[in-house]
Amino acid sequence: MNSLTFFKDNEYFNDIVQGYTLFGTQLNPQLVYYPAKNLCLEAGVFLWKDFGNPQLRQVRPTFRATWTKGNQQFIFGNIRPHLNHGYIEPLFDFERVMLKPLEEGLQYRLNSKRVSLDAWVDWLRQEYPGVAYQEQIAGGLSSSFRVTSDQSPVAVSIPFQFTARHAGGQIDTLHAPIQTLFNYATGIDARLPLKGRLLQAVRLNAYGLLFDDHSMGNYRLPYQNGNALYLNGTLETRYADLMLSYWQGHQFYAPLGGKYYQSVAAREGTPGYTDPNRKLLMVRLLRDFRVADAAAVTVRIEPVYDFNRKLLDFSFGVYFNFRQEWLLGNVGRRVRVGQ
Repeated sequence: MNSLTFFKDNEYFNDIVQGYTLFGTQLNPQLVYYPAKNLCLEAGVFLWKDFGNPQLRQVRPTFRATWTKGNQQFIFGNIRPHLNHGYIEPLFDFERVMLKPLEEGLQYRLNSKRVSLDAWVDWLRQEYPGVAYQEQIAGGLSSSFRVTSDQSPVAVSIPFQFTARHAGGQIDTLHAPIQTLFNYATGIDARLPLKGRLLQAVRLNAYGLLFDDHSMGNYRLPYQNGNALYLNGTLETRYADLMLSYWQGHQFYAPLGGKYYQSVAAREGTPGYTDPNRKLLMVRLLRDFRVADAAAVTVRIEPVYDFNRKLLDFSFGVYFNFRQEWLLGNVGRRVRVGQ
């Protein structure tokens, strides 16, 4: 049983993205079966209801097959989505937890002593003969390579992240030009554990990002390429994590990324508005409250200052997660791996 109840209030007053509220609940009960110790089959139903709306937003079947081989996993069907990929927010929007909770396709995951890697494809929209829309596909790779030893007082790793989004197809009646958008990010990540009772660790990371429109001359966006700098400092304490972030983006656009970072207005912003040189300072206060072994409440407070507009916006969110598994039976006392 997986469930999420969410509340996120975006008090935004800018032209890139204006304010809105997300408030609702999602439920995904599943039956899990192991035909072999390294093969897991999961099937269930996903229910999504927004508060203030008497209708269900989504009712969808879910299915996942996971084959585990050592420190590797091959996943088919409903892949491990959104936060499981480990992307930075400019490339992958945190709100996808609520707005795009299911991803369907293929996924390969590797988690070794020095390397973590997640390569995935999400088939967003299937095209059929004669339809008036294009097929849509998203995918990417998120990885981290640790360069220091286990004995090092500082853990240093090199991340590399990539996303792609494609709209095209040949059998629809729309006959619109294809669109293929790429984003890249790499940099350095360092974490220093601390010995204090209050202060637990300090983490610093820096990323350089690129945007590239590979639509072969059929451009729909105001920019065909761009770049950005993303700097973060996090203080991990006993009670909460405090994160300070600086963003400087030049003609940057990431179709899967956080809306506030973009140089092109989101659907919730002013149509046609652009900000080619975006400069932001963000503060994030994050706290997890453990309610029980299977339940937790997360609180996020995130003010953001726009240097160009001299504007202070903020968002506030509360999230209740419940995840638990009940063993209904074990045929032949079978061993299970890769849970």
